[in-house]
Amino acid sequence: MRKLLRGVLSCILAVSVLAMTGCGGSASSSETDPKKVSKLGIDRGQEFITVATGPTSGIYYPIGGAFANVLNSCGYKTSAQATGASVENINLVTHDDAELAISMQDSVVQAYEGFGAFSEPMESLRAVMRLWPNYVQLVTVKSTGIKSVEDLRGKRVGVGAPNSGVELNARMIFDAYGMSYSDAKVDYLSYGEAIDQMKNGQCDAAFVTSGLPNSTVSELAFSYDMVIVPIDGEGRDRLIEKYPFFAASTIPADTYNNEEDVESVFVYNILLASSELSEDMVYDMMDCIFDNIDTIKASHNTADKNIDITFGVNDIKIPLHDGAAKWWQDHGYETPMNP
Repeated sequence: MRKLLRGVLSCILAVSVLAMTGCGGSASSSETDPKKVSKLGIDRGQEFITVATGPTSGIYYPIGGAFANVLNSCGYKTSAQATGASVENINLVTHDDAELAISMQDSVVQAYEGFGAFSEPMESLRAVMRLWPNYVQLVTVKSTGIKSVEDLRGKRVGVGAPNSGVELNARMIFDAYGMSYSDAKVDYLSYGEAIDQMKNGQCDAAFVTSGLPNSTVSELAFSYDMVIVPIDGEGRDRLIEKYPFFAASTIPADTYNNEEDVESVFVYNILLASSELSEDMVYDMMDCIFDNIDTIKASHNTADKNIDITFGVNDIKIPLHDGAAKWWQDHGYETPMNP
């Protein structure tokens, strides 16, 4: 009953996307549509699923909304909730305030092991599936003269909202290059806010961790002489050695206004599940997701390229939910964290 009441409240408060029907509409109960009872005997119409996404300006929002929409089409009552993204989503899942959530894997590993922004291990965290890579994009404009991470010394830098996934990335990158926030004039702004400040000459550079391309960065590149600052060299090597959830990558030429590839790093996003969900329910949701994967792929170009069963889950750094582990194993995939 508590969960159902919370679900009703979540539906009222959450932002609906992709023409989702929320608490009413097409989320028919199993009493009127026998198809809403899963093959595992779950009465989907009696279950409420809140999907924690991210800010409305980012990629998490439409893709998270697509997950909610798919589950709703299978008979679950669903809501997509706009949030501050990774860290907030982790807290929502671990406090049983969301059933599913999207988060960057670096934030998830820190939470699970209890370091960085998290003082205590959150060992109840469970993964469901790998999603798309988020690329660290350090952007500036040509007039600032910033050409390297080290050039951030003394500059006004937007590092992301406090303890957001973007901000955790920025903090680790500063450290990998032998710097700290005290070496720059740090503003705890979301990347959207930081880029707005950059347009007004009040910010010199901004960290953006996102799929490619990011619409906010594209807008800056279209109207201004934008520069993507490389994350490369010994600093990048130290970053990956200390935090192996990062991987070396490039931002391809012509992603924005860049004529050549730009060296950088990426970290995967993953879909999290509340440990309170039953094994059968998570297994059933996985069936719903992959039976309707085209809907999720259609939500964003990044989802189309990067969310697919063929990618598997062997590079996820925390244990899978038991229901997800069984689903992946039943479909022939290795689950190293769940032997």
